[in-house]
Order: sequence, then structure tokens, then C-alpha cells
Amino acid sequence: RMDITDLQKLCAVDAIRWTDHVMKRLLLRGISQADVLQAIHSGEIIEDYPNNYPYPSCLLLGTDASGNALHVCCGRGPGELWMITAYHPDPDEWEADLKTRRVTK
Repeated sequence: RMDITDLQKLCAVDAIRWTDHVMKRLLLRGISQADVLQAIHSGEIIEDYPNNYPYPSCLLLGTDASGNALHVCCGRGPGELWMITAYHPDPDEWEADLKTRRVTK
């Protein structure tokens, strides 16, 4: 299981890999890198993906610089945090706590 404290420590020393994919998604969604870092700093892990390739990853819920909820998906490589994507959670897909996926019918 990934630990939010480990992710926060990697952010603190700027051991972050920002891929082209995540940068394009952030630009399209109007989310800044600072918003992502703020979400990690304020966040908690809500889903764990220990078998993801090439590195274990997780989804966390935090808040951006404006206090809005932000989901961040990232992977933990050797000494580095790999940013995968970030988005503002859609209330149609998430319960009110924004931590629980809605069950599709």
C-alpha cells in the first residue's frame, strides 16, 4: 500500500516526473502543477493500484490552491513520483464524499 507521507516527501524534494500526457491533461483541464502539488500536500489516498505497470500507483483526493476538490493519479517509481493525471471529480461518477465511486446500473 502506498503512503501519502512518502508521496509528500518526494514532492518536497521535487522528485517528480511530469510526463507529456499529464501536462496535456492539466492544460486541457485548466489545472496547474501547483494545484497538483497542493492536492498531494493536503490529500489522502482513496484508491490503491499495487499491480499497475510499470509502477504501483494510487488515486488521491486533495484540494487545489482555490480549495476545490482534485483527484490526482500518480505512480511511485524508484526515488521518483510519476504524475499520471489529475482532474476535478465529476459528482455524477462519485458519491458526495468524492472518495467512493458511484455504482453504475
